[in-house]
Amino acid sequence: QVQLVESGGGLVQTGGSLRLSCAASGRTFSSYTMGWFRQAPGKEREFVAAIHWSVVNTYYDSSVKGRFTISRDNAKNTLYLQMNSPKPEDTAVYYCAAGYGPAAGAEYKYWGQGTQVTVSS
Repeated sequence: QVQLVESGGGLVQTGGSLRLSCAASGRTFSSYTMGWFRQAPGKEREFVAAIHWSVVNTYYDSSVKGRFTISRDNAKNTLYLQMNSPKPEDTAVYYCAAGYGPAAGAEYKYWGQGTQVTVSS
């Protein structure tokens, strides 16, 4: 089992940058595929990005590809999401999740509580 705690959310202007972190408890963080999801008001939760436990493979939704970068530090049990050039439509609560499988199609079992990101124009 793993517990996930997100941080780093806040208010950012269009064209700025923000880095989200997800701290994981437990000694098995390095064995999970990790993902970022988001949920905007009135919308369903959607996939943002994922990274395989091996760090070799990453996968992004087309809406963020080229602007966001997912990374992980297995030694620190931490997942990151670097958000560059955010847009107002990126405003949402961002969640990290831990699961199994390839970055492009993992099944997620554990979820964090979320961190709010608001992008102003």
